[in-house]
Amino acid sequence: MSTRFRNAVLVANLIGVLFAATSAVAGQQTTLIWHGHAAFEVRTPAGAVILIDPWLKNPLNPLTKEKQDPVEQVTKADYILITHGHFDHVGDAVAIAKKTGAKLVANFELGTNLVKLQGFPKEQIGFDTMMNPGGEIRIANGEVLVAMTPAVHSSGMGNPTANEQSPDLVYGGNPGGYVLKIRGGPTLYHSGDTAYFKDMEVIGEQYAPDVAMLNIGGHFGMEPAMAARAASSVKAKTAIAHHYGTFPVLTQDATGFAEALKKRGIRFQKMVPGGSIIFDGKTVITGGR
Repeated sequence: MSTRFRNAVLVANLIGVLFAATSAVAGQQTTLIWHGHAAFEVRTPAGAVILIDPWLKNPLNPLTKEKQDPVEQVTKADYILITHGHFDHVGDAVAIAKKTGAKLVANFELGTNLVKLQGFPKEQIGFDTMMNPGGEIRIANGEVLVAMTPAVHSSGMGNPTANEQSPDLVYGGNPGGYVLKIRGGPTLYHSGDTAYFKDMEVIGEQYAPDVAMLNIGGHFGMEPAMAARAASSVKAKTAIAHHYGTFPVLTQDATGFAEALKKRGIRFQKMVPGGSIIFDGKTVITGGR
């Protein structure tokens, strides 16, 4: 074997090792995308796609602003997690489920009524993913542990059959939040629309999320200062604001939240609608835009 040939083989092997190492690193990455309002998308290291409170057509979504249909852009969704029954959290769940075959994770009453009243595919709900606060399930072939946490809020859902004899809203079960503990990735907490409550400390003791996505809009949920207190109670290392700026009655920017977090020594991660954060394991490597 000539020296030139041996060198070529060595170079080829080195390239192969570097490619494998790069692929291994890429395989450990988790991506978090904010679609505006309370809608988040999580892409796991193994490739599962999880949508939380998927009101993708909210007015903050850049695609909505450009007069495009965000649901048409969805090519994959494996699970849809809904915190409670309000229209701005159920959002486009039914249309996305019909398009992708995504399974529903929600409380039992909300799931049942979504099938009965709004046409969520019945075969895409079941006891394996219906749950209530206090419970844990594993999804995505065990890659993600999902815990439903308590929330202090309401949960009426829209009734498309409403008339003079039937109500505009029907029972949407207990409101909740979610903790997602991702194998090889971060532990995430989505608060839903909860008010602050002292037992958020239990969430911190049990899960200590790397990132907490907290509603800061006030009026219907936490004011920014209380959201910062919530970040401290759940022992979040990093906090992200959501559920603000969408309507005039809500807090319009996250400045006050960021300042309150700084006083508590918690990192604020600014995100913009349509923006993403990429994690290598639990560490943020790029983020915000």
